[in-house]
Amino acid sequence: MERNSPGSNDPANRKERLKKTIENKKAAEAAMEFADGKELAAIKEKNARREENIEDMKNDLEAQSESIKGYV
Repeated sequence: MERNSPGSNDPANRKERLKKTIENKKAAEAAMEFADGKELAAIKEKNARREENIEDMKNDLEAQSESIKGYV
């Protein structure tokens, strides 16, 4: 069975990844209320990485949007 999934350069795929990353970050922030010790530290570290990824994804989407303007 063949899958029709967007490629890695597809803006729709990038937007979906960005949305999921933001949702995961929010869920982890809610989980921090019930975490302590190593688990809390791990959540904080992962959310720091998520924040970096979110910024990178936003910048990529913006750059792609700007590059497309010259062709449309």
